[in-house]
Order: sequence, then C-alpha cells, then structure tokens
Amino acid sequence: MKKALVAMSGGVDSSVAAVFMKENGYDTIGVTMKLYDNEDINMSREKTCCSLSDIEDARSVAFNVGIPYYVFNFKAEFKEMVIDKFVNCYKCGMTPNPCIDCNRYLKFTELYRRAEALGCDVIVTGHYARVKFDENTGKYQLLKGIDDTKDQSYVLYHMTQEQLAHTIFPLGEYTKDEIREIAEKHHLVNAAKHDSQDICFVQHGTYADFIKKTTGKDYPAGEFIDSAGNVLGRHKGIIFYTVGQHKGLGISSEEPWYVKEVRPEDNTVVLCRSEELFTSVLEAADVNLISVDRI
Repeated sequence: MKKALVAMSGGVDSSVAAVFMKENGYDTIGVTMKLYDNEDINMSREKTCCSLSDIEDARSVAFNVGIPYYVFNFKAEFKEMVIDKFVNCYKCGMTPNPCIDCNRYLKFTELYRRAEALGCDVIVTGHYARVKFDENTGKYQLLKGIDDTKDQSYVLYHMTQEQLAHTIFPLGEYTKDEIREIAEKHHLVNAAKHDSQDICFVQHGTYADFIKKTTGKDYPAGEFIDSAGNVLGRHKGIIFYTVGQHKGLGISSEEPWYVKEVRPEDNTVVLCRSEELFTSVLEAADVNLISVDRI
C-alpha cells in the first residue's frame, strides 16, 4: 500500500484532500506545519491559517477520517525563509509573494524531506492545481485547476520534476462548491469554514505596520517625484508603497497617479500617469520552465 502525507492547514480544502487519499486506498497521515504563534499577536481565526484553532480543526478531521495526525514545528524556518524575506523585499522597494516562498521552501522542501523520512510515497496538498505526465516528452506538467476562480498553480511555479512526480493535488478536478458539498457529506467540522485571506502572518493593519513592528524601526517620510524629478508631495515611508499602486497616495489630482518606482537609495517614490506604467520589455529571473527545456 502506498503511503501519503497530507499537509493539513485546518481548512476545508486540505481536509477533503485527506478524505480523498484515504478513500483511494492510501496509507494516509495528516500533518500540520506550525509556522508561528497567531494568538501571541492577536490574529483572528477567520483570516489566517495555522492558528491553534486551525490545528484543532485539522486534528478533528484526521480523527473523523481515521488517520494519524502530527504537528511539525517549522517556526524557525518560516521566519528565515518567508517572513525575513518579505520584510527585506519591502525595505528594498520590491513586492514579495510570501505564499510562493512558503510553498517553495516549507511545503515542498522542509515538509517534503519529512515525508521522505517517514517513508511516504507522495505528498498531498489542497491546492487547486493538477499534475499530468506527458508520455511524449517523458516529463510532468503543472496544470491549472479546472475552477478558474480558485486556481493556485501560479504559487507552485517553482516545482521540480522530482517534486511533481511525488505530489498529488486531488482537488484540481473539482470546483470549490463541490469540495464544500463533499465536506458536508462527510460531516467535517470545517465544511463551512471561511477561506484564509490575504497574507497569513500580517496582523490587523497594513504590511507596513507589520514590518515596523517586526524590525522595531521607523521608515522616514520622503518625496514623491515624477519621472522628470519634479516634487509632487511627501510620502510617509517607502515600505507603504508598491509598484502599480494608486490608492492611498494622498495626492489630489483630476487624473490618478500611480507608483512607478520605489527608490530606497534616496528615499523617493516615483509617480506617473497610467500610460507610463506599461513597457514592451520584461526582465525575469529565477525562471522555472517545468516541462520544457527552453522556450
């Protein structure tokens, strides 16, 4: 019998993934990654994952399904690989995506290693995505989930052929409504639970509030300038802004201004009109083509 490790966040998606694996004859174990202590920073259950209440929900589902359940402590790894990177990106004028880093470095690196140590054949998550083996090329493909409103394949762009060969996304062929119906049919405690929203570790307030609290530093105000260097006004600190932003700038104008560039080197934020945001050139790094050798 093949053995499956299911990453269980306490939400309905990963819970139904565990149900699917058990019903399909896998020797299934459920695991929650403890990434940080929500309650210590007053996070609400409804808008985050990985809280103590989420762990209890996951444990309840595992008991209902009849599978063993464990909690692994990855708080140190999460701080180093996700939170610290998030903070440093904003300080450098960039816009991070911590969900991608969490999947890349926690679920499909640290948890993947634990799965191997436990003798598991596959790792399973509740992502709305699909894996397909192309017999013509001999390679695995990462495909979107069939529910366009819930597709999560974009946060998995980093996955390697080895990881895809040992990963199952059982929800990829279903819609969210169908998953909730299945959860209700199995009387899962979290069948009607709200989806987690926004960045899981950012408490009530803005990203900038979180960064200031985490670093213990204030980020000084500076100048808004246009592309020609003309001063348009004052900003409240570079960590409050990201490229493409047009709300919350505090500049009165008939035509909206947008953030074109954040310059930490001189503490300025460059604003422009909508048409100046567009470009015919894209420079990309850390590209993973997954199923082809070249474009």
